[in-house]
Amino acid sequence: MEASIIKIGNSKGLRLSKSILERYNINDKVEIILEKGRIILKPIDQPRKNWEAAFRKMHSDNDDQLLINDVFNNESFEEWK
Repeated sequence: MEASIIKIGNSKGLRLSKSILERYNINDKVEIILEKGRIILKPIDQPRKNWEAAFRKMHSDNDDQLLINDVFNNESFEEWK
């Protein structure tokens, strides 16, 4: 596949087609990897996407309890004031 480099203000850029963006799930950002004479564009996904909803569900299901005992359970924090 061949693509043209286009002028964008004082810079230049590469225009990707809608089909490429959708196929490779590219939204707002890509990671640029420079490797042995190649430029690799890697989509950056959102690793924390939907965490808030998942945490709310965990809380409503009472599934957000500590797995280990709290090490500061009987600690007095007065000396730290």
